[in-house]
Amino acid sequence: MAKTLVFLEHHEGAIQKSALGVLAKAASVGDAHGVVIGSGVRDVAETVGTTVWVADDERLAAPLPQPRVDVIAKLVRDEGYDTVLFGQSVLAADVSAGLAARLDAGLNWGLVDFDGERGKAPQLQDTVIVEVGWSTPVRIGIFRAGALDATDLGGTNEVKEATVELEDFSTQAEMLEQAHAEQQGPSIEDADVIVAGGRGLGEPEKFALAEELAKALGGAVAATRAVVDAGWYPYSAQVGQTGKTVSPKLYVALGISGAIQHKVGMQGSNVIVAINKDPNAPIFEFSDLGVVGDLHEIVPKLSELVRARRG
Repeated sequence: MAKTLVFLEHHEGAIQKSALGVLAKAASVGDAHGVVIGSGVRDVAETVGTTVWVADDERLAAPLPQPRVDVIAKLVRDEGYDTVLFGQSVLAADVSAGLAARLDAGLNWGLVDFDGERGKAPQLQDTVIVEVGWSTPVRIGIFRAGALDATDLGGTNEVKEATVELEDFSTQAEMLEQAHAEQQGPSIEDADVIVAGGRGLGEPEKFALAEELAKALGGAVAATRAVVDAGWYPYSAQVGQTGKTVSPKLYVALGISGAIQHKVGMQGSNVIVAINKDPNAPIFEFSDLGVVGDLHEIVPKLSELVRARRG
């Protein structure tokens, strides 16, 4: 049975939803503990509902990868963990790569499932699911964002102190400034409703249509890669093969053709609604509801109706 350690990434006093989903999956197939790393984070660790290591040190305040590698590597060696799992994020990618090098451990990414011994990951643009394994004593895995639900663990919370011993080279980097993308409402990873815009909006200013509808629905705004590459919307909002994977209850696609690269990032949505003037757009093939028409006329009326219905 796997003895697993899950990196519990946190922001603004809350554990990331994706990390909690990974912990729930790990706990369902073996002995799983979490680790929270930062400064002033004990209160965060006490919210998890299972055994959590907490590394609380001023030197860990900045979200830099190498000090986190030091903490996790020591826990793996001292406590005998054979598996370390992460939810997908930029920081998780950096930490997991550094940890793999430090421990000479195998690393699989893009996982959507794990049975305690082997994982499953989509390949070939998500057209097949393959079983992946490890040939090293320590296994490291990164789960695709949105692949797992953050279910309640329902256990007794136990916080253990993790010893913080940093390597000399891990303290050489200093974070001078941290930029935050301006955001209103929930993130696309956590939102139950997502309104996504594509090139069919016509120009960046027309993203106001998506924003108004998202606001009316209480959701978040997302974008396609083409839109992001054109500088119309921030990279943090990109959904797709090279962006984020989301699984909201409702996904509204505005002016999105539905190329396979975008489909793989949102096909797990419960209900998909597409509005597009092209009746032959591929997105209609996997939408639950399709509207053929001019989104510039439809979306403002839809936003108005939603606001009226919700009061």
